[in-house]
Amino acid sequence: MEAKKREPLLRVVKHAELSRTQSFLLRLLAVVVALVVGGIFIASIGYNPLEVYKTMVVGCFRSVMAFQATIKFCIPMCIAALGVTLAFKMKFWNIGGEGQLIMGAVFASYFALFCDGMPHVPLIIIMFLAGFVGGGIWGLIPALCREKWGTNETLFTLMLNYIALYIVTYLRDGPWRDPQAAGFNKIARFSANSQLDKVAGIHFGWIIMIVLVVFVFIYLSKTKQGYEISVVGESRDTARYAGINVRRVVIRTMFLSGGIAGIAGMIQACGADATLSTGVANGVGFTGIIIAWLAQLNPIATLVVAFAFSILEKGSSVIQSSFGLSTACADVLQGIILFFIMAIEFFVRYKIVFAGHKEKKLSQAKPEKKEAAGK
Repeated sequence: MEAKKREPLLRVVKHAELSRTQSFLLRLLAVVVALVVGGIFIASIGYNPLEVYKTMVVGCFRSVMAFQATIKFCIPMCIAALGVTLAFKMKFWNIGGEGQLIMGAVFASYFALFCDGMPHVPLIIIMFLAGFVGGGIWGLIPALCREKWGTNETLFTLMLNYIALYIVTYLRDGPWRDPQAAGFNKIARFSANSQLDKVAGIHFGWIIMIVLVVFVFIYLSKTKQGYEISVVGESRDTARYAGINVRRVVIRTMFLSGGIAGIAGMIQACGADATLSTGVANGVGFTGIIIAWLAQLNPIATLVVAFAFSILEKGSSVIQSSFGLSTACADVLQGIILFFIMAIEFFVRYKIVFAGHKEKKLSQAKPEKKEAAGK
């Protein structure tokens, strides 16, 4: 007699799709729980949670300069998220937004450093295109390797992040080292001619961000290429049956995905930092993945979520200076909030079923069937 197969105590199953109201309420609950747990952490280190939270939010809008700083945080995060949105839409797991952003910055920085004699407007246009191409090439490499040899795009794009970072290190310590730097290696600061102009007190990267949000939204929802991306994401076999050239769609989309991330790098190097450094990305590529996921790959929602993240980022620095909190404390608080917001996405799609739950339902159904048979 065969031994009865033991059922696991807990099982994760996909439940029926929730309504928009239910999804919204679950996510709202996650925010509330995150704030409560974060408040407990703040109270445990001797501060008033309400005061700290109030300072975080008010600090982002307390002055024109503070609001401008908040927008500056938002720009690269939003653009990086838009880049990975295109790849994720076709189920190509591009974890390389960080490296693509860095390479966009590297390509743009070449022209900022060595073509500074050009007229300002043509130079900015060339740097913009160079940033797009640099990021696009870095996104194209894993796409070509996956389509040619079936490589794992998650690991491939992740490793390319570190290669891009070490390229910057090589340039900083070698051919692009500022000869006037005394005591440590760095790349020279860009001249005013190579920097992005300001609009309303912020470099015009914020205008590029809005244009890209509109572009990606229209591209995904209103164009043939966007439709092809969705079909490839749903099923490659279906796409081939419909006559779609899957390889071409993947290569084209990954070049565009990396190119958009590269634009974020160009904006950071030539707008916010006015130089190229190893901190040009500063984790923005990875944050962009979280933002894209929370926004459900919706470009308009991406802008909203990125702005919320920028408030969290700027607010963390405000409470550091206002309350004398260490960087570690601010990071822990930020991590708590992000953990709960990300964790709730699991419960939006899945539910946990305890052992015997299904059998109980079946045992209750059996008498009804017998009774019906008797009648």
